[in-house]
Amino acid sequence: MEIYLVRHTQTICEAGICYGQSDVDLAEPFESVFENIVSQLPEHAVLFTSPLKRCVILSHYIQKNANSLSLESDHRLKEMNFGDWELKNWNEIPPEELNPWMEDFVNIGVANGESFVVLHQRVGLFLEELRSKQIKTPIIIVAHAGVIRSILCHHSSLPLKDSFNNKVDFGQVIKIVL
Repeated sequence: MEIYLVRHTQTICEAGICYGQSDVDLAEPFESVFENIVSQLPEHAVLFTSPLKRCVILSHYIQKNANSLSLESDHRLKEMNFGDWELKNWNEIPPEELNPWMEDFVNIGVANGESFVVLHQRVGLFLEELRSKQIKTPIIIVAHAGVIRSILCHHSSLPLKDSFNNKVDFGQVIKIVL
């Protein structure tokens, strides 16, 4: 399967804000960045997206401009749930909460949120289902940095603790073959 992983573009959140599953808007203008993204994608692909609007807006643009065959939203493609940290500045999170997570973000979950291993498991379920569909056309997945890093770990067997070795910029397109 030929898969194109697309990270949403920049959000309205200031740098340093933890926004995980918060449904924040995209920073404008974004149309020229969207055009660049579409230029890197195949036409007539099957399109999957996170249901968060920063991905849905981009997905609708891709669907219209890349003549995608279908568009399906899937909750398993949401960014990591940062629970009590959502919409807080990283610098304002108490060190006694932040430091243990920074030391082991893979296994330690945020209060009322999730750990990276939980995100990785739900992304794995999505990928298993995707493989079972045996889709013959290219696939486009519009998602978030955490989800894309998880997919890349599944793809390359990279240990989760090393997932940040995979740089994923806003609006980046990464092609893989599963």
